[in-house]
Amino acid sequence: MKIASIDLGERPVLLAPMEDVTDPAFRLMCKEFGADMVYTEFVSADALIRAVSKTEQKLAISQEERPVAIQIYGRDVDTMVEAAKIVEQAHPDVIDLNFGCPVKRVAGKGAGAGMLQNIPLMLQITRSVVQSVHIPVTVKTRLGWDDGHKIIVDLAEQLQDCGIQALTIHGRTRAQMYTGEADWTLIGEVKRNPRMHIPVIGNGDVTTPQRARECFERYGVDAIMIGRASFGRPWIFREVKHYLETGETLQDLTPAWKLDVLRRQVIDSVRLLDERRGILHVRRHLAASPLFKGIPNFRDTRIAMLRAETQEELFRIFREIEPLLGI
Repeated sequence: MKIASIDLGERPVLLAPMEDVTDPAFRLMCKEFGADMVYTEFVSADALIRAVSKTEQKLAISQEERPVAIQIYGRDVDTMVEAAKIVEQAHPDVIDLNFGCPVKRVAGKGAGAGMLQNIPLMLQITRSVVQSVHIPVTVKTRLGWDDGHKIIVDLAEQLQDCGIQALTIHGRTRAQMYTGEADWTLIGEVKRNPRMHIPVIGNGDVTTPQRARECFERYGVDAIMIGRASFGRPWIFREVKHYLETGETLQDLTPAWKLDVLRRQVIDSVRLLDERRGILHVRRHLAASPLFKGIPNFRDTRIAMLRAETQEELFRIFREIEPLLGI
C-alpha cells in the first residue's frame, strides 16, 4: 500500500493518533514492535498559530519513527491552512486532518467529528490544505454524526475529490463516541466503491491479531489502524504482524518480557517529560494493560497504579505483581 510515494508494504498496521498517548517515546516503541506508520497526538490548529509552547512541542518527530504523520484539527479554513504550513516545516511524511475526534471540547465546538455536521466546510478546509502544502494530506473521520446520518460512502468520494492521498475511517458515529461495537460494513462498502482509488484504512476495535486479519480479508481495507488496544500493550504490533505473516499466534512474549517493556515505557516517559509529568502520562497505560487481566483482586493494585507519583512507586508495585504473574 502506498500513500502518495510512501510505500508501507503489504497489509500495513498503523498506530492511531491519540491525545496524551502517542508521544515520541510511545511512537518509537510501537515502531520498534512493528507499527508500519505512526501518528502524533492531535494538534490544535488554533493553539499552533498562537505559538502555544505545549502545542509546538507535539511537532517534535525523529528520523527513527518515520514514516510519521502529524495530525491537526480546527474549525475554519484560514487557521487550518496556516497550521498546515507550520506543520510542513516540521517535515512529517504526512499531514492528517482530524475530522473524527468525538470529545465534547473538540466536536462540540465544530472541530474534529463536529465537521460531520458541516460537510461543505469540511471539504473546503480539506481542499485548501491540500493546495497549500507540498506533502501528502490524508483525512481521518467517522461513519457520520449519528445513526440517522451515516454519510461516509458519499463523503469518502467527496474527500477524495479534494485531493487527499488516503482516508482513515473509524467504524463508529460521533454519537457513539467509543461505546458499542465498531461497524466495519460501511468501511468495506467504501473500499468496494469502484470510484475510490485512494487507500482506505480501517479503524475501530482491532484488539487481536485474528480480528486484524479478518478486517483485511472480510472488508478489503488497505491498512488497519490500532488505537486503544495499544494501551499498556505496545507489543500488539508484533503479535499482529506475526499473525498476518504466518497465520500463527506468537508464543514467545512471556509475562516477564512484557513487564520489562512496561518498565521501559515508564523510564522513557519520565526521560521525555520529567518524573511528575511522565508518571501522570504513563500510569493510565499501565492500569489498562491486559498483562494484568485475570490477577485476583487486582482492583486495589490498579488504583494504586493510578495514584502513583514516582517511578520507584510504580516499580515497587511491579515487584509486588511479579509473583502473581509467575515471574
